[in-house]
Amino acid sequence: MAASFRLLFALGVLLLVVSGTGRAAESDPVTSVRDTATLVSDSDTIGPGKPVRFGLLLRLRPTWHTYWRNPGDAGEAPTLAVTLTGAATGKADAIDWPAPKRLPDGPLMSYGYTGDVLLPVSVTPAAGADQDGKPGDVAVTAHAEWLVCAAVCVPEEGDFRLTLPAGAPAPSSQAPLFAQAAAARPIPSPFTATISPDGMLSLSGAGLSPQTISDAWFIPDTPGVISQIAPQPLKVADGHLTLGLKPQDGFHAGAALGGIVVLRDAAGQESALSVAAKPGGASGAIPAAGAAPVAGGMVSAGWPRLAVLAFLGGMILNLMPCVFPVLAMKALAVMRLGSEEARVKSALAYMAGVLATFAALGAATLAVRNAGLSAGWGFQFQSEGFVAAICWLLFAVSFGMLGIFELPVIGAGQSLISRSHGLISDFLTGLLAVLVATPCTAPFMGAAIAGALAAPPVFALSIFLSMGLGLASPYLLLAVIPGFGRLLPKPGAWMDLFRQTLAFPILATCVWLGWVLSRQGGGDATLILGTGLLALGFSGWLAVTARARNTERAARLLRVAALLAALAPLALLPLLPASGPPSDGARASASDTEVFSEQRLASLRAAGQPVFIDMTAAWCITCLVNERVTLGSTRVRDVFTRHKVAYLKGDWTSRDSTITAFLRAHGRDGVPLYVYYPPHGEGQVLPQILTPDLVAGAVGG
Repeated sequence: MAASFRLLFALGVLLLVVSGTGRAAESDPVTSVRDTATLVSDSDTIGPGKPVRFGLLLRLRPTWHTYWRNPGDAGEAPTLAVTLTGAATGKADAIDWPAPKRLPDGPLMSYGYTGDVLLPVSVTPAAGADQDGKPGDVAVTAHAEWLVCAAVCVPEEGDFRLTLPAGAPAPSSQAPLFAQAAAARPIPSPFTATISPDGMLSLSGAGLSPQTISDAWFIPDTPGVISQIAPQPLKVADGHLTLGLKPQDGFHAGAALGGIVVLRDAAGQESALSVAAKPGGASGAIPAAGAAPVAGGMVSAGWPRLAVLAFLGGMILNLMPCVFPVLAMKALAVMRLGSEEARVKSALAYMAGVLATFAALGAATLAVRNAGLSAGWGFQFQSEGFVAAICWLLFAVSFGMLGIFELPVIGAGQSLISRSHGLISDFLTGLLAVLVATPCTAPFMGAAIAGALAAPPVFALSIFLSMGLGLASPYLLLAVIPGFGRLLPKPGAWMDLFRQTLAFPILATCVWLGWVLSRQGGGDATLILGTGLLALGFSGWLAVTARARNTERAARLLRVAALLAALAPLALLPLLPASGPPSDGARASASDTEVFSEQRLASLRAAGQPVFIDMTAAWCITCLVNERVTLGSTRVRDVFTRHKVAYLKGDWTSRDSTITAFLRAHGRDGVPLYVYYPPHGEGQVLPQILTPDLVAGAVGG
């Protein structure tokens, strides 16, 4: 009996020793609903001069991913800092990255990892002192930060600790993980790599052939050098392979290009090769795809759908409050036209103005984005100068419609809107319609704009033109419908009264623009805006006075003075103060509304509390209507209170990189954006036009 007890005791001690040894090389976990993270070591012991590898082991839940050193179009690379103290000291080298996966998400491309991934670092310890009076112990401390994403991105971090005894290296139970990570690292390419000035990446060497290579793609070391979502046309010949890359602003002709080329063979096996392509190679047109097209051809597959969405969004934009004043003026112009031929010419000129402005706006947006700045639909309203200029323009137009006077700068163009029926006026009306439409976002527009900003320039501009065609199409259809003229009321004195009445929605728009500018630049900006309005009023008075003068000389002098006064507001634009992020009071308008931040969202989600995200801007009419009619309604507020929904509001009135990143993560490049997160589960993106029933139904009340 005693012998049996001693045997059992010995086995128990042995199990404790074995289990303790197995856990010695792995820290306590940091756990969330998205993943589990630990620090692991490839050795159970450690000693001076003997390299040891440590690693951040992430076990990601399904649908979640983290990022590579180049996260791609969105994301952030993990960081890991490891320090040794005690019997051995030292700090870890940089992460030895395994080859990433491509993670396409709509119009964006990211590079990262799913499932379980180990991010290893290496340390060569130096001799140190005893730790806490325990000879031979080495304290390993580490701090890691990483970003995990699915429908939403959540930043995470953790502090880890291991205590390893000094001694000769002894492989731990986690050592196979490091072997797998080493096998997943890119290997140096055996092929000669060159990059041409126009982005043609070439590999040359024995073993490359259409029989051995079925597909290939390139992942750059750094973002911004190539378009990461654009197709990479592949051509393979015996001993040679080319990939057509689309350069961006970070690409420099004549400079080397580093990254990973992934080759897929006929059996589906992939090999990741580390390349540093030297300048050279043949420039010219990108060749047609060879053995197999690269996956992800967004242009060929997705462009028709994006164009249709853009057209529908442009049509619905006619119903938005932003465009009403201009369309009402255009309706008045239609009534004045007698013949169908005249209406068709007017409609075509209006459509030309709309399309030209959409093309210019799309090109400007793409240029700003390619320069590395934040830009999306309505981005020009984030500029105080643009807001002030469009306010002054509409103010001048309203005075012309009231018949009080016509400013010289408008009259010189045969009157921008009022009283002129020429094709130039129709063209300029289309221009103005687009400019004042941009604060509104109609359904279908979000996906179309996001796709346009990720597509090659030619296709991107065609999507913007499709949106413009949608905006102009109702007026064009009315103009070409046979017999439509007989349905119009007969011209008469009532039209002058109607024209004057339309000036007041335009003046209301000026009031709104003044409020937007006050939110962006404060009191100083409002003062400058008012000074410009005063100058315009003075210009009009001078123009009226000039008409009453008997002598031509006096009238000419007054007209020149009126012209200078009308142009004076342009000199005020450089004086507008640069805006900063709105204050907390401006961003959270209600007592139960919190300012949006990724950290606050993550903490609420971790606590299991439902969250409603409202991304808005002061210049977004659609946003303001939704806030007044739906989000501010008693029913929605009661539902939020009953279900304890946290209301987070992000203000994009001025540029805000955090909100821009959140918009892009949800496939949007403009506001509004509404996302509801239930207590458990993924976020639900709501339509851009809200109703109390829709919001209450999403929340469950």
